[in-house]
Formats: sequence, C-alpha cells, structure tokens
Amino acid sequence: MIFSNGSTQGWNAGARRFARILTCCLLATGLWLAAGAARADATLNPSLLPEIQSATFEVVAAKPADTLTYEKPLPMDLLPYQERTDKYYSVGTAFAIGPNTYVTAAHVFMVGYQSLWGAPELRDASGKVYAIDKVEKFALRRDFVVFSLKDPPKVSPLAVDTKPALNQVVYSVGNALGTGVVIRNGLYTSNTPEDQDGQWKWIRFSAAASPGNSGGPLLDQNGKVIGVVLMKSPNENLNYALPMSEVLDAPRDLARFDKRLAYQFDVFDSTLSGVFKGEFKLPLSVSDFFAAYANAFHPYLASQLKALLAQQSANLFPNGNGSHQLLYSGPSMDDFPQLVTRNSDGVWTTSGRSTIRITLPANGYVAGGVAAQNILFHLRKPDDIPDATFHHDPKGVMDMLLKTGFLKRAIGPERILVTSLGNPGSTGTWSDRWGRHWQVWRWPVPYANGYVNLFALPVPDGYAILMRIEPATSKYDTAINMQALTDFVSLPYDGTLAQWKAFLADPKLLPDALRNIHIAFDYGKDFSYDSSRLSFSLTPDLQKIDAGSVLTLGFTFFPDPDGKIVWDVGQVWLAEDNHDHHWISLLRNQAPPADLDDNYQSFWKKITGRRHPYDAQAYSENDMTKINAVVPPPHGDKASVLYTAYVYQPGTQPQAEMKQKLDALLKGVKVKEQ
Repeated sequence: MIFSNGSTQGWNAGARRFARILTCCLLATGLWLAAGAARADATLNPSLLPEIQSATFEVVAAKPADTLTYEKPLPMDLLPYQERTDKYYSVGTAFAIGPNTYVTAAHVFMVGYQSLWGAPELRDASGKVYAIDKVEKFALRRDFVVFSLKDPPKVSPLAVDTKPALNQVVYSVGNALGTGVVIRNGLYTSNTPEDQDGQWKWIRFSAAASPGNSGGPLLDQNGKVIGVVLMKSPNENLNYALPMSEVLDAPRDLARFDKRLAYQFDVFDSTLSGVFKGEFKLPLSVSDFFAAYANAFHPYLASQLKALLAQQSANLFPNGNGSHQLLYSGPSMDDFPQLVTRNSDGVWTTSGRSTIRITLPANGYVAGGVAAQNILFHLRKPDDIPDATFHHDPKGVMDMLLKTGFLKRAIGPERILVTSLGNPGSTGTWSDRWGRHWQVWRWPVPYANGYVNLFALPVPDGYAILMRIEPATSKYDTAINMQALTDFVSLPYDGTLAQWKAFLADPKLLPDALRNIHIAFDYGKDFSYDSSRLSFSLTPDLQKIDAGSVLTLGFTFFPDPDGKIVWDVGQVWLAEDNHDHHWISLLRNQAPPADLDDNYQSFWKKITGRRHPYDAQAYSENDMTKINAVVPPPHGDKASVLYTAYVYQPGTQPQAEMKQKLDALLKGVKVKEQ
C-alpha cells in the first residue's frame, strides 16, 4: 500500500483508526474549510472584493444516497443547519484565470477519483453549481489542474503576476461551505525548493490557510494571483503555494505525473521508494480522465508491490533462516486467524489475537482483533442457520460482524452503530499460494466515500476473516494488498463433527490440502483419518464419537522432506466435546536445522530419546491425567519426522487404564512419511 504513517495496536486503537477513516474522512482528504462570514483585511482595496468573489468558487461533490441501516434514525438535527441541508460536500476552492479556464489543486480534484460521491463540480457564491467539461492541464507533483466548465458563468478572471516580490503582503482566499469568500492576510516570506529534486520553488507565506483553501488563489495586495494555495506546514505557521508561472508554463493538453512514492506491505517494515512517472494526452472529460489515470496508476501500484516482495524474497516468509522458528514450531490450535509478520530482528512470527468477543444466538459468536492495518475475525456460525446457505450469504455474515461495533457513524457528538450494509457491491473469489479459496466481498460506505473490504475463508465452524476499511481512492491498492496478505494468514480448521460433515459436503469450500485428506466417521461407531502423511482410526472404546465431538486440524507451514515449504496438517486433535475434558492428538515433529537454538534441539532430543513426557508414563497436570508417546516410525529412528501421540483424560486416572488407551490409539496409527 502507499505508505501512511501510524500504527494500529489493540482492538480499541484499531477500531478508533477505522472510525476515523469513516467518520472523519473529510479531514483526512483535506476537506477542512475556513469557517466564518465573508471578510477582508482593510489593506486590500474593497473595490476588488466583488471581482475576487465572483472569480472564486467552492469545489463540491454531490452527497450520495445513504444505503446503510442504523441502530436508530440518524439525529441529523445535531448537525449545523448548513451541513445537514447541503446536498453537496465541500472539498476545496477553485478560481478563474481566463475565459472558461479554471484552476484548483490536483489533490482537491482527485477526491473524485474512484469516488462514491458525485464528480467534482464548482459552486459560486449564489449556490449555483457548474459541471466540469474538460481537463486541460494536470500535474500531480506540482499539484494543480486546469479545466473548463460545461456552462460557464460570466466572470472576470483574476489577473496573474508571475514574478511577485518577496516580503510583500499577500492574501489567502478560500470559500467556506458556500457562505462567502474568506480572505486572510500575511507575508510572502520565502521561496523553498520542492523536496524531490528542486525543479521549482514553493512560495512560503504566513497568511492563515485552512485546508478549505486548498486550490484557492494566493493574491498580492493588488488582487493579482501569485500562486495556488496547496498545503500547510506541519510544524510551523507557514504555508505553501505553487507559483502561477508553473501553472501557465505547463504544457497544454497534457497530464503529467512524476512523483516519488513510498510503498509498504503490512507483514514487514521495509518500504520501497519509486517514482510514479508518465503522461497522457488531454483534454478529456472527468470520467475519461479518471479512467486514463487508473490505466497508468494501477499497473504502477501492482509493479511496486511485486518489486517490494521480490526485493525481500530471500528473507520473505517462508524463505530465509528468519522463518525457521515458525516452520519448526508446530501449529497453533487457537481457531482465531493470525498474520505471519516479521519482527525487527528479522524473525517471522504470528501476530493478531482476539481482543473482543460478541455472543450470537444458538452457540454462535464473533471474535475480533487487529493485526497491522487489518481487522481479523473468527465467526462461529449459529447452529440455527442452515449450513446450505451460511457460506453463501455475505449480507448475513456482515450483519453478524457489525454487532462488534466496528462501524459507527458520527453525527455531532453521537456515534450511531451501523447494523447492516446490505448486499455487497461486488463479490469474487481469490486463491492464495497455499490453495485456500477465499470469498471476496466489498461493501461501499457512501457517506464516508470508502469501502469495507472482506476476504472470508470458509472453515468448518464458520469463517476466518481478513478485513480492511479504506478510502475509495485506495480501492485497487487495497484489493491487491489483501490478495497478497492472504499468503500470510495462519489458522487451523476446527469444528464439531456435525459441522465437518456439512463442510466436507461442499467441495468448493475446501482448501486444496484438505481435498487430499479423507475423513470418515459414523456416530457411535468409528472415526478415521487418512492422508499422504498419516492415517489412524479409533472407536468409542477409546473416546466417544458423536455429532458434538470436536475435530481440529492444525494446519501449519513446514518443509517437506524435499525442502519444499507446504501448508498442511501438522496436528490432528479430536475431543469428545468443546469442554476439552477427553481428547486424543497426533502431532508432527521435524528435526530442527542447526541454526535454531537449544530449545528446539533439546526438544527434538527428548522425542528421539523417548524421555519424559514421551515415555508412555501417565502423569497429572492441571486436573488432567496425560500420557504421551512417540509413534514408531516406519523406517527406524533415523527418521527426520516423528509423530507423537497424546491421550488426555479428566481427573486422576490409573497408569494401566491410560496405557491401555494409548496403546489403542497407537494400534490404529500409520505414519507414511520419512
């Protein structure tokens, strides 16, 4: 993704971040406006005010229809009258510099890129709105756009001075919510080279400028335009304007982009700097301009993501020694999904944990947490929802996720819970490198000009979910980032045998690895598991087998004997019920490489030496009796892969009974790999 500062730590911080995106996006995209009635500094000739006002316009975008459902009617009366009655969002300022020739900031105009709002338009002081006809000049790095209107008003363009003198009084001009032109004075203090390579110099000035001034004129004391107001200094009371000479001297009928951008990917902290560079011919209509821009920008984004991953490839999970700890640690059996991320010391680990849990009817629940810029969910399907429809009902899934309160709309001091987004605006599928098949849903959030993006992975008891909420302008970048992120999601597959039965009956839901595993059971009679690595079977003599029995397949990442990294089952766990009182398990263990520390080496030696607790001797721990053993390998003790067997029972159980159960388990086990 295009780099943005800030981090997300914990559920509350993550929720606040996403709430800010959705409820304060006007601030994030530079849509602040200077408030107050029309006024001017006394040193500016009052006779110039009518001309300045008629030539200065508000840039607006039509408010979209609200398609969302809320917990209660929105208390719109809490908003200021102007805001709640206006049919438009105000996004900046523009001004006339010639016959049917207008200028604004490129970043103001680009609010319309991929927007859910209306196309950018101009509104005059009387409230009349004018549609943009053609884009005639555009420079992304210099941050300006020149355009014409379809039905232009009769105004006198502002005069221009391309060689203004330093230290003169200047005036920043902005149009605030249609209430009139706001003019504030200051000094033209300096010329500052632009950061990338000093191709031009910014005008620095001390006149106050709110983000509503973006795209507005910077005037000298004679009312002539010397620059386009663009941005505010972050750490001092000085602001930036682009000299008008840069606008006038730019080639006509050409859109140019030549801007350095930093690209980042969530699972590590390295960034890639590149230059988005190119051009295309103008004039174009607004819709054609945005289409041409997308045709240039989207391939650039894809190339940056590809280049960043290639740059990191030698140490990108599962490559490099930094991956070994995770590859040789065995699976996590927690059913909450996690992201595989790289620490500052270069070691790959898992991040993300459940920090909020909402109970749903009929044994359902939603667990949520945050990892990097993403929200993670585990959704356990309520028992009263038919299996045949659950994995094909994105609206129902999202309605359940919304119960966590992750999406609220700010109306004045209140935060109103969104209870339904309706059906997604787009649906699709995505298969990651491990052969897992994700359902991809995107919901528009029109009031915020953003999207809720969801990658949902079907699992036996419901869904593992990766979610992002991003501005509409980031729609394409969000999609390709989330596609790449799916390769770094780690999770087991868990559910009751009744849930497994329904899940296995729909082959389209299954990951490729599971299609090569045969699971069969007959309640009250037997259970069997058969894969290319391991097979075993058991009967109720060892453990009860019914619809409520819980089966967890601990899928994880590990190297095959030929060195290829796979995502496959590293542990099989079968319990009588969700209370974990009676359970058996078979765990895959692999000889660790020499670079791993003594913890890994000593653990492997303990297994190969059949030392306690892998000596088939029962022991008590946490009100449980446990017995473990090493499954005899098919080709002797030189095997690089060994399976360990576990039998756990509640309370205190005698050695003879525990050994009998362990022997019953081992009798049905066959290891098929070296």
